[in-house]
Formats: sequence, C-alpha cells, structure tokens
Amino acid sequence: MTYELYYWDGIPGRGEFVRLALEDAGADYRDVAREPGGMGEMMTFLNGERGPHVPFAPPFLKDDDLVISHVANILRYLGPKLGLVPADEASRTFAHGLHLTLTDFLTEIHDTHHPLGVDAYYEDQKVEAQGRTARFLSSRLPKFLDYFETVLSANNGNEGNLIGGQIGYIDLSLFQVMEGLHYAFPRAMRDSGNRWPGITALQARVKERPRLRDYLSSQRRLPFNESGIFRHYPELDVEAEG
Repeated sequence: MTYELYYWDGIPGRGEFVRLALEDAGADYRDVAREPGGMGEMMTFLNGERGPHVPFAPPFLKDDDLVISHVANILRYLGPKLGLVPADEASRTFAHGLHLTLTDFLTEIHDTHHPLGVDAYYEDQKVEAQGRTARFLSSRLPKFLDYFETVLSANNGNEGNLIGGQIGYIDLSLFQVMEGLHYAFPRAMRDSGNRWPGITALQARVKERPRLRDYLSSQRRLPFNESGIFRHYPELDVEAEG
C-alpha cells in the first residue's frame, strides 16, 4: 500500500519529520497536499467529511483505512513497519518518549518567534520575542541538547545513535531539529560541534545516508523559510552565554 502524508504545502514544518522516515526507508508514499488539488483533499479530513477519525491538524498519515495524527504517534506506528526502531517493546517505548521530548523542544523553538501566540504576526511581538529567545538560547536549548547528548553517550557500544545499534526514526528527527536550529540561529549554534559532539557527529552521519543524501538534494526537500517552525530573524540570533 502507498502511504498518504498530509501536511501544509510550502513549509517543511512538522511534516518533514515524517518525510525523513519515509524517504530513509524508501517507502512508497504520496505527499498529498503538494499535488494538484491536494490541499482540498486534506481539508476534507479536517472538516470531518472523511469519517469519524478527524485529525486536529496536519500532519496526519493515512495507511489504508487507518488515519494517524501527531508526529510522535505517526512515527511510533511507522517505526516497526519501516525498520526504524528496535523490535523490543522497551526500546520502542523509549523511542516514543524521546520523540515526545523533541515535541516539547519544538514547541519552545517555535515560541521564540511567537511568544504571545500564533494569532499575531511576528512583527507585532518582536520585543517579547527577543526576551523569550535570549532565555531560550541561554537556558532551554542547552538543557534539551545536553539531555540528548547524555542519551547518546549512555548507548554504549553502538555507533553513536540514540537507541540500539542502528540509526532509527528518532535519530532522523534529532537531525532535523539540528538542521533547523542551525538555520534559525547560526551564530548561537556556531560552537555546537564542541558543545554537543555526539549529536553533531550523528547529524553528519544521517546526512550521508544514501537515500537521504539523494532526498536532501532533491526538490522534494522543502527549504526552511520564515513561515515554519524554524525561522531566521537576525535580531533574535544572539550568542548564548556559557
């Protein structure tokens, strides 16, 4: 069966985490909203016209008659099918927990440029965004990345991935977060290789995986832009203390 991925056209956003897993596994899928008429097709789900399992928002994935929403939930479902998570339940549960932590991290990243809410433009909350971002870069960003560096270090005897002996979906998602942080905060992330060497090495290995290398250089890979989670506003990109 061909998987159907539904996410807003024009931004990588949260849909990109699902794309990376599908692309890395060589899975057959449709990126529906990027097809002619696809946005309208997606809205039929969101408007409740396609059955009782109505997603709150994209991304969501359709697999035959099953509709799955939320990135962590989608990847928990896809991981075993795509061979991107170890088979044992303890590892699968831990991977899901790690992705829920990344979900929290993404919310804090997004809120650097929209601290007052998504119903106002960035230009209407720039002062608040500068204060929020300064605290994020000095405190919250290192807290999250220190944690993932610790998990990498604790996975002894393996090739520097987060769980088990091979790269899985949680590693792909951490890669995407790092790529986004380097886009949004190039000055603040300038020393990331020294501060988080394990994560940096993992980021480089993921980028060289054969299928992903092809995907990342293709038109299927949407570039970061100032409409998504990761946005580069020079006035927010300050050197973090410590």
